Amino acid sequence: MSIMGLKVCLRAVEESDLALLHQWANDAELWSLLGGWLFPSSLASTRSWFEKLQTDSTNQRFVIETRDAGIPIGTANLVSLDWKNRNAFHGIALGTADVRRMGYGRDTVMAIMRYAFDELGLERLDTDIIAYNEASLALYVGKCGWTVEGRQRRWHYRKGQFWDKILVGITRDDYYALAEDTGYWN
Repeated sequence: MSIMGLKVCLRAVEESDLALLHQWANDAELWSLLGGWLFPSSLASTRSWFEKLQTDSTNQRFVIETRDAGIPIGTANLVSLDWKNRNAFHGIALGTADVRRMGYGRDTVMAIMRYAFDELGLERLDTDIIAYNEASLALYVGKCGWTVEGRQRRWHYRKGQFWDKILVGITRDDYYALAEDTGYWN
């Protein structure tokens, strides 16, 4: 099964993706935009990560492909799935700068929300964004209807200084209102 957007297809991570995922995992420019660590990653560690995915139902990872050409352009996830409280953490990484600002990010987030709320029955999604990542803030808050719900001061150390972590979230009702108001899926 794949998760379809208007411009993207989200599919399972396959072993054949590991070389590209390893390349992205070692892209310092990409990781400067994301939370988490920034350490060199070996192909063996990428393979180990992939093998653990096979049995972890609370952490779902997807490869983002263009619908028209089937070219892998990034990854998306639903992780820390909490089935009792019906929520999850979501993240996205577009692998190279040349595919950013072309609508793939928005379509990926819209497709993830539709899948999370319509198929999985989740009630809310969360993510966090480094304060200087204005493009991600514009994507989530400006284009995809997420709400800034908090700020953790001086959370990330990047570029020789500390930056705030911006906490954003969206509920199922917020998503349905956005989809209807924008006519996104029409």
